[in-house]
Formats: sequence, structure tokens, C-alpha cells
Amino acid sequence: MVGIPSRHKSLVLLTGVIVLQILMLAVQIKRDSEGRLIRVWTVGAVSPFEKAGNSGFGWFRNTWRHYFALQNTTKENEEIRRENDALKLQIAQLQGKAAEADRLAVLLNFRQAHTEVPMLGARVIATGAGTASLTIRLDRGERDGVRKNMGVITPDGVVGKVVETYPNASQVLLLTDKESGVGAMLADSRIQSPVGGQGEPLLVMKYVPNDDEVNQGERVITSGMDRIFPRDLPVGTVTEIKPGNPFKQIRIKPAANLERLEEVLVLLSLRPLETKNEEHPDSAKPASPSAANPPSAGRR
Repeated sequence: MVGIPSRHKSLVLLTGVIVLQILMLAVQIKRDSEGRLIRVWTVGAVSPFEKAGNSGFGWFRNTWRHYFALQNTTKENEEIRRENDALKLQIAQLQGKAAEADRLAVLLNFRQAHTEVPMLGARVIATGAGTASLTIRLDRGERDGVRKNMGVITPDGVVGKVVETYPNASQVLLLTDKESGVGAMLADSRIQSPVGGQGEPLLVMKYVPNDDEVNQGERVITSGMDRIFPRDLPVGTVTEIKPGNPFKQIRIKPAANLERLEEVLVLLSLRPLETKNEEHPDSAKPASPSAANPPSAGRR
């Protein structure tokens, strides 16, 4: 062990005595307002450390509180977002149900206006997956009285005809399919000619001579000659007319929205059906000789 030189011992001893005396004096000296001097010195020496500690602890405490506050805010935002999404979904469902109720009301009114025509309401449950044929599938089948070649319509117009039936479902060939067709005529001129599909949104009226007058925008209705659809149901509207060889090229926009079908009506009969308020001149019976005013029938 290295010894301390004697002169250094004297300095250390002197320094210790001086410090001891100062401390004893600080203990003995008392200030009126601040207390003993030793306390003043102690407080002065410790205060900076206390301030630094308090500042650091306060910063840590505030940071901790803000962290938990942000966590709670994030959770609340997530809950609000989930509730908002649920409400949006509920609103969309309610809007869909309201639109469905409106469509069903239209179908019901149409059936009530044509009570003499047997009809069956049906929902579209599927559409044709391929491009070879344009078809839809209904939730009504043989158990409901649906048979092949029955006509399918909406209040807007002709949709197509039943081509396949199953116990609880049936398949309908749309009017726009290449293999489909309907007996039709022009509403104004009463020119009769079949209307068929081309596998595209527009229909075509066939076999109309170039000499016959056809106007753009003229309505096309069923003629009843196909023994499937009743007379005067809307088929579509003439949108394009071109001369051809040997017949006109007439394109027709379907009256029914065949691309957005959801509910339809199946005509439960294979014989020609007459809708309400129809009059045909060939069905009018000749008047008896005693009749003063012979009856006459007009066309709509």
C-alpha cells in the first residue's frame, strides 16, 4: 500500500478541519426568514437536481398519458368506422328492398289490370354463363304449372319464352338470342312481320318489303300470330331503318330491359290470349237486320 506523504497529510487534515468548522458555523448560524445556513446550502445544492428530475418525470408522464389517449382514440375511430360501414350496408339493403317492393307493386298492378290472362310471377335466379345462348333461369317450374314454349313478359314488354322446365325451375330463352323470335307488327301501319334476336342488345324485324313505309321511333307490338303472346304487348321501338335486298333492315330496341331482369311474369297458356281493352274488326259479329246502328270495331 502506497503511503501518503506527511506534507499531504497535513494539507488534508487542515482542509478537513476547515470544512468541519464551516459546517459547524453553518449549523449554528440561523437566518430569520430562511432558517439555518446549512439548510439554505443544502436546498440550494439539491434544487437543480430536483427541478431536472421533476421536468423529466413530467415529460415522461405526459408522454405516457398521450400514448394511452392516442390508443383510445384509435380504438374509438375503428369502432366508428365499423359502425359507419354497417350502417352503409344496412342502407344499401333497405334501398334494395324498397326498389324490389316497387317492382313487385308494378307486377301486381299489371296482373290486376289483366285478370283474364293467367300469369305467374317469378324471380330471376341465374343468367346464362355462356355466349352461345342468351338465357335466364327462373325460380318457378313444372310444379308451379310452367311448361315449355310459355311466354315470359314484364310490364314493360316481351322477355322471351320458356325452353326448358324442371320441377322447381325453368329456363327462358331471351328475345335477343339468335334462336328466339316473336310474332310482331308495327303499331301504326299494322304491318306484320316476325322480330328476332341477333345475339346483341338490338332486335331485327324481318321480311319487311322496301316499299312499305316504316318510321323511326315507331312502336313494335306483338301480333298474337305466334300463339304464345297476346296481341299488343310492347316488343320495342324502331331505332334504325336501312334499305336492303330484298327487304328493309330494321333494328329495334327492346321495350323490356333484358339486361337487368329481376322479376318477370310467365303466361300460363299455350293458346292465343287477348288482353283487356282489345278490339278486332274480324271478331265483330254482323248486326241483325233490326239493329238501327250496326256496331263497328276500331283499332288502338
